[in-house]
Amino acid sequence: MENVQTEEATKQIYSGAQLLIHCLQKQSVELIFGYPGGAVLPIYDALYDAEIPNILTRHEQGAVHAAQGYAKSTGNPGVVLVTSGPGATNAVTGIADAMADSTPLIVITGQVASPVIGKDAFQEADILGITLPITKHNYQVRDINDLEKTIAEAFHIATTGRKGPVVIDLPKDMTLKVTQADDAKQIVSLPTYQPNLNPSTSQIKRLMAGLQQAQRPLLLIGAGVTAAQGEWLLREFVEKYELPVISTLLGLGIVPTSSPYFLGMGGMHGSYAANMALAECDFLVNIGSRFDDRLASCPSEFAPHATIAHIDIDPAEIGKVIQTDIPIVGDAKVALEHLLDYPYQKIEMTDWQELCQSRKNNHPFGYDRANTSEIKPQKVIEIIGEITNGDAFVITDVGQHQMWVAQYYPFNFAKQLITSGGLGTMGYGIPAGIGAQFAHRNRDVVVFVGDGGFQMTNQELAILNEYELNVKFVILNNGSLGMVRQWQERFHQNRLSASVFNSQPDFMKLSEAYGIKGTRLVDPQTLTEDLNEAFTYKGPQVIEVIISSEEHVLPMVPSGMPNHKMIGVEGL
Repeated sequence: MENVQTEEATKQIYSGAQLLIHCLQKQSVELIFGYPGGAVLPIYDALYDAEIPNILTRHEQGAVHAAQGYAKSTGNPGVVLVTSGPGATNAVTGIADAMADSTPLIVITGQVASPVIGKDAFQEADILGITLPITKHNYQVRDINDLEKTIAEAFHIATTGRKGPVVIDLPKDMTLKVTQADDAKQIVSLPTYQPNLNPSTSQIKRLMAGLQQAQRPLLLIGAGVTAAQGEWLLREFVEKYELPVISTLLGLGIVPTSSPYFLGMGGMHGSYAANMALAECDFLVNIGSRFDDRLASCPSEFAPHATIAHIDIDPAEIGKVIQTDIPIVGDAKVALEHLLDYPYQKIEMTDWQELCQSRKNNHPFGYDRANTSEIKPQKVIEIIGEITNGDAFVITDVGQHQMWVAQYYPFNFAKQLITSGGLGTMGYGIPAGIGAQFAHRNRDVVVFVGDGGFQMTNQELAILNEYELNVKFVILNNGSLGMVRQWQERFHQNRLSASVFNSQPDFMKLSEAYGIKGTRLVDPQTLTEDLNEAFTYKGPQVIEVIISSEEHVLPMVPSGMPNHKMIGVEGL
């Protein structure tokens, strides 16, 4: 009885809004990206006295993308706070993007008061119904005594197993009611949610037996490796067995571009060496990739000669697209530990290694380097790679520039490339770069963006000077929706329907309006000097580079074709 009294004495009284902040502090939340409104005013009032800063973005979509940039570059969950109705629906695109890329987010949405839910109250939207298919889980708190438990569960679900976004819908009256809580961290017990982290020992044995018998083995790596924090083990595994390795877009950086074992990115705009390795390998080990259609555009002809082993934390992904011979459900890091513990046996595959390397050397990504009459976007990226020594956090928007960055930037470390992979969201780049800079204040952050995507979320530039963020935004301006135009030129008889901008704002004046230095580069003869000078500037900067509207991303696997049927391969 005495112990009970002692426990009760440690409890404090909180309003729901105060308790929310208290719980976020217990989860070690460093900052919130958000935008206030009527339904969340009590929460913002509680934030006024809290140690957790709220980063006031200029749009709710920007808040979610900024939280994604923070989460992808750290591995920690990003936290978003928006109001009800339009505030919540404006966040939907970012939530769907996070779900597609398995990004851990906690999105707290305000809601109208409990008594008027379902009565079409002012700024009411059924955010539970809207986000059900695009979240890992969602909650609506209808009892103040459930709030603490809900928050603890939300963080646990978002950051374990296959990571993803969790929405907590919080009616306004729940933020005003009072309850008791203490400083102890809530113990989470979810019997029906138990992700399997430990791979089957027998399946690991099958994988290693198959690998050691293979003549043409290949390793495919995706973002699941970094999500599990297994990048160093992966590198050790590659070097131990001297395995040729390719990556997905989101797997770039896990193995450095400069590694002698790395053949490049595979798929639609992947390297010749990577795609030919996929076509000819006899044993494929996929760790942390879901065989998405940009990698496996023609599933029936994907790695046609290979026995396929697939390691994934999500059992639903195994066999969903590509038939798998050795399915292994488990955490990528744990699986790599098992693979490295397996008795070592040297794999003899000299001919295969030499063939892969010759293809890499003889058919690199290429462009018309002799053309000095216009600025080549590929060269811009190569120069910036040299200026930053390949050590910048690189963020992209979506489009041609995204693929050029994947092809030409010299990636060195995991979590380095932050981009919208699965959903392909234009407008992602600017806020995601801002979120990454908040996470890494002393690191170089470079955002590559097209002129189309830049016009979707450039209002977030307002944040930069307020928080002294040193982000370089490189606009590759071709006056059009470049990737849309490329497809229209190649597959729609050059019928340029709604893909060309007949008018654009002056991006330099726009930068000036936000108090940000703007630099426009137009001269191909002085490009190297101009970029070096631009990058010596300390502080946020918009660097607009005028490029040709007719430049295409090559090589390319036309949609629905097998990977080896590439067009535009250098040297062929």
